[in-house]
Amino acid sequence: MKLLNPKKESFDHLDAASARIMKKTIAFFESKGKTKLKSDYHAKEWYADFLEFVKKEKIFYTLLTPSQYGTEGCRWDTCRNCCFNEILGFYGLPYWYTWQVTILGLGPIWMGKNEALKKKTAKLLEQGEIFAFGLSEKEHGADLYSSDMTLTPLTDDQFVADGGKYYIGNANKAGLVSVFGKDSDTDEYVFFTARPEHENYTLVKNIISNQSYVAEFSLNGYPVASSDILSRGSHAWDSALNTINVGKYNLGWASIGICTHAFYEAITHAAHRELYGKKVTDFPHVQELMTTAFARLTAMKLFAARNSDYMRTASRDDRRYLLYNPLTKMKVTTQGEEVINLIWDVIAAKGFEKDTYFEMAAIEIRGLPKLEGTVHVNMALVVKFMANYLFAPADMPEIPLMHNTANDDFLFDQGSTRGLSKIIFHDFEKTYAQMDLPNLTIFKEQIKALKDLLLNAPPEKEQIKDIDFLLILGELFALVVYGQLIIENALLLKTEEDIVDQIFDFMVKDFSKHALQLYSKSSATDKQMENSLKIIKKPVTDPKRFQRVWQTHVLKMSDTYEMNA
Repeated sequence: MKLLNPKKESFDHLDAASARIMKKTIAFFESKGKTKLKSDYHAKEWYADFLEFVKKEKIFYTLLTPSQYGTEGCRWDTCRNCCFNEILGFYGLPYWYTWQVTILGLGPIWMGKNEALKKKTAKLLEQGEIFAFGLSEKEHGADLYSSDMTLTPLTDDQFVADGGKYYIGNANKAGLVSVFGKDSDTDEYVFFTARPEHENYTLVKNIISNQSYVAEFSLNGYPVASSDILSRGSHAWDSALNTINVGKYNLGWASIGICTHAFYEAITHAAHRELYGKKVTDFPHVQELMTTAFARLTAMKLFAARNSDYMRTASRDDRRYLLYNPLTKMKVTTQGEEVINLIWDVIAAKGFEKDTYFEMAAIEIRGLPKLEGTVHVNMALVVKFMANYLFAPADMPEIPLMHNTANDDFLFDQGSTRGLSKIIFHDFEKTYAQMDLPNLTIFKEQIKALKDLLLNAPPEKEQIKDIDFLLILGELFALVVYGQLIIENALLLKTEEDIVDQIFDFMVKDFSKHALQLYSKSSATDKQMENSLKIIKKPVTDPKRFQRVWQTHVLKMSDTYEMNA
């Protein structure tokens, strides 16, 4: 899988109209130039120019309006949305953020049953409006059970809303804000829409120091009509969680975009720098750092792109995406931090310079693992799938590459959020059996050792209550799933075996690292410690393979992309 090069990417896997959107977006940023991009970033300048471009080209309208509510070309197509995610991440997280929050704000609307509001929303998108997702609160975060936002009935058709929301992106300029609360009479959950320009909507402040506006706002006797209601009861609850299922997937793509731009800048800088009479790129430790960063970044993209195929083919009977999604949010974003750390060790002080992209990337990459649920929250979700995934494989359909132009209807009709532990998966071992590479062979041995540990020394009652213990166990399990989808996509895209084996070089090391953490846990039993040691293995050292990847793929990225000044 190729890493994005905006000046060379053809977007051949997209239809012509979608490819034009991507190329126009790239042209907008390249025309803006890095100097202006960075000065706006440092000045914390609201990105009105970008939103004007989006409005003029009807980009959010085209990409985020389901086909039944828009004109020709409109559809919610996860495949092409991945490309747009990656481009926005590549040029700057604030631009991605306004897109991301619009997606979240649209979720409860498209998932609701209010057809008049859906048609109104499509018109607002066509007019260039952005949207907001009023879920979290200052005192409760994203704890939906504890929401203090109330909707009080006055008549059968009229209500008033009272309460505050906190950490709500776009809430300063949104055409509509989807607000989550509770009916004060029945205590049932409810989603309704509010407008920031209304006199009973108080925009308190921007709670962050950034180009983006992340609002604290309050509704004070805000009038709500029955025509503003999106959903009630369990439907409202499911809409909240299912919207997050759609939205949190995007965070992985933002990380991929950020890391790719930073990588180009770093390898070009290193290739042109000399220290102690030799090129920086001739130092073995620099080759190791950059090649590992390349392998991790390629793995991020292989996994996230494959997840898209499962999202696009999901149904009531096939909800495998609910495991892969939190891993795209959690695993891909934390891998993004690893990539930035690795290349920062190469460029060192250069990474602090205000005119580099990297200075921005080093800050923004940290936020993504902490949005849409922390790593801990998403890992607690992932662990629920472990038993069925590892020990009860089922006969499930094989999923092809999904680059077709269909509307992803199921994403807005996901149904109940219950029953996660009953979701079934295809046999991951059959996937692993399709490739035979030195490091992959070792990785398979580690998987077997993990299964043996879970069968022979499973977590005890008190350990199950220990979030840190489960987090380590979840990291081990996550690697198995991560590797599976990487292999599936590598096979579909005919990725070079050298690259795949280089990926599993770091995967073996990561497996060993987490096994050592489990061994070192104070609560680990003797039997768990004994089994943990069996997971710890060393990858195969192959200098020739390493040099092929370094010379053919990593070093050759030098001087292949630089953003216009």
